Amino acid sequence: MATITLKGNPVRTVGELPAVGSKAPDFRLTKADLSDVGLKDFSGKVKILNIVPSLDTGTCAASARAFEIKTGELPGAVILTVSRDLPFAQARFCKSEGIEHVVTLSALRDLAFGSEWGVAIADGPMAGLLSRAVVVLDAADRVVYTQQVPEIAQEPDYAPALAAAKKAAQAGY
Repeated sequence: MATITLKGNPVRTVGELPAVGSKAPDFRLTKADLSDVGLKDFSGKVKILNIVPSLDTGTCAASARAFEIKTGELPGAVILTVSRDLPFAQARFCKSEGIEHVVTLSALRDLAFGSEWGVAIADGPMAGLLSRAVVVLDAADRVVYTQQVPEIAQEPDYAPALAAAKKAAQAGY
């Protein structure tokens, strides 16, 4: 369990982010076309999971846009933005924001995702949503970087996440 804040007020999450060096837990998340995907569907690629409460908030939208801009710097990598938003809302967001390279995934059917990945918000006004976190996986699905953003209203620190992804891509795991 992590204690983070929402506008300075304490909020708890269920579980812990996957440990650096560990094999990432698999998932079943839903794409915009309502098909389900798991880690195997991104096999052989470095993965950045940009986990957010909702793309309908300014900070979450900003992080999706920031990662969209950075995708060109990460050949062979995929950026997955994960939220509990419905796939229809995610698709609408991507269309209105010109997001073409970030893959949005909904935890709509995989209610265990939040606790297995340590990002389920347990209390406060956003209980039931996912906390803001970034997890980077190498091509073999090993965790190489994690960041639980301590204040939900803040953007993640992009530089270390991108550096970890570049290092994993260069290592060619």
